[in-house]
Parts: sequence; C-alpha cells; structure tokens
Amino acid sequence: MTARQTGQIVKSYGRRYVVKCLDGTVYDCTTRGKKTNFACGDRVELTPQNTEQAVIEATLPRQSLLYRSDAFRSKLIAANVTQLVIVLAPVPTFSEMLLNRCLVAAEAAGIAVLIALNKSDLPEAAEARERLKAWEALGYRVLMLSATTDIAPLRPYLAGHTSVLVGQSGMGKSTLTNALLPEARARVGEISVALDSGRHTTTHAELYDLDADSHLIDSPGLQEFGLHHLVAADLIYDFPEFRGLVGKCRFHNCTHRVEPSCALIAATQAGEATPDRLAFFQRLMDELAPRTSSRGGR
Repeated sequence: MTARQTGQIVKSYGRRYVVKCLDGTVYDCTTRGKKTNFACGDRVELTPQNTEQAVIEATLPRQSLLYRSDAFRSKLIAANVTQLVIVLAPVPTFSEMLLNRCLVAAEAAGIAVLIALNKSDLPEAAEARERLKAWEALGYRVLMLSATTDIAPLRPYLAGHTSVLVGQSGMGKSTLTNALLPEARARVGEISVALDSGRHTTTHAELYDLDADSHLIDSPGLQEFGLHHLVAADLIYDFPEFRGLVGKCRFHNCTHRVEPSCALIAATQAGEATPDRLAFFQRLMDELAPRTSSRGGR
C-alpha cells in the first residue's frame, strides 16, 4: 500500500484540488466521497494513486479559515492565511457594504487586514481615498498603489505572511498577482464602464510562493459576502469601535437601537463611531438573529 504523504492545497477547483507535497511533488487530487470541505492553503494528508493522482484523506489542523456563508451553504475561501488583503479601486466603484463584511469576517477569524486601494493613479482615486478615512480611523491599514506602475509599496506588507486577496471583480486582484509574480500569468479582465463593474476572471483560488516565508492566494471576485456562520451575540467583538463597550449598556439584553443608556448609541452620538457602522451592525444583528455565543465571552 502506498504510504500517505503530507502536502498543501495550492489550487482549488470545487471538488478537485492540486496539492504540492513537502518533497515538491504535485498531485491532481480528488476526495473521498463527496467531501468538499477543503480550501486553498489547507495542509492535508493524501494517498498517491500513481505518479500524478492522489486522494485527499484528511485535513491537518488549521491556523485560520476564511469563508463566507448564506442561509443555505458555506463557501471556503482560504485556509491558514495570516493576512486578508482587501483590494479596492476607484473604478469600478467599490462597495462599502462588501468592505464592511470582509472586515467582520477577518475579525471573527483572527486574521490581520490590509486595505489596498489599487489604481491610485486614476483621477477618481482622491475621492476613494477620502471615503476610506473612516476605516483608517478604526485602525485598519490603508495602502494606495497602482499595480500597473509600481508594485513595490505592497511588498513589505506581504513579507512573512500568507496573504489572501479578496475583493469585487474588476478591482485588480489578478493584475496585482501578475505584477508580483509575472510567471503566474493570471488572467486580467476587462472592465465594463457602462455597467460600472468588472468581469469575473479568476475562477479558482490559487496559492503562489513569493519567497520561502511569504505566500499569496488569489481568489475569485466577490459581489457579496454572507456572514451566516457568525453569532449575533458575538458581533460586538468584531467591530473595533464597539468591542470596548461590552457590558456597558444599561440593559444586558440591549438591542442597541432605542434603549436608554445604550453604550453603542452614546459612542456614535459622541463621534466615536459612525452612524453608518452602527446601522451596519444593527443590520447584521437582524440577519443573524439571536444565537448562543460560541466564543465563551472572549
């Protein structure tokens, strides 16, 4: 019987995976049965069937897992990442709702965040940068760059990390990947100005080695980011401006809407939080509905 080997998923195609083993051997892998709970970046055990094909047997413990979910299913994005790079651009117009959702997902997964405003050479960049000041005030790092002219400003932020690029289609994720790794030859999509949106080009997640200690995962473009895997009672911990207010509302079951002496409302009125972020928090509370806390009151 062929001995099991250990490797890392470097490409994810739904139910097919490409795994690179510790000795550099690459296998085209399937799974036992209909299991699809594997993600790009996962470290796995596999059984080779021949010199090119193998079967994934198990996942090794994950350092982190970034995924999105709606009421019916979950979509794994990447595993064992240490940094989420949210790629935005002035054109097409980026979605503040999607940005907020990505930030909450990263906070819940314990993953560091970098907001990268690509295409900063465009005339619309100044207005886009102004919009991002609200998130910068929360402590999120914002980097302006242009993948087509100079990728150097991004490199120090990627050093020592396994970073995953996420964002709407047309923001320039594949262009960033090409600039960092020309040999990747990631497909770059055309932007539909009339529709103010980008075409999907990346159809699967893929991991690239920047150097021995730095890695990059490019993922398909997103238009939405469901957070149904989170728990309403825990959401306050995923908002930097609110987590320090835990337990400071007058009522322990405060809905943070109309109750007197609500700490979140008071902070918003004092300018310590924005009305938009409070409204987003309330919207997520409605989406998730009350559930038992899963974080042990962290």
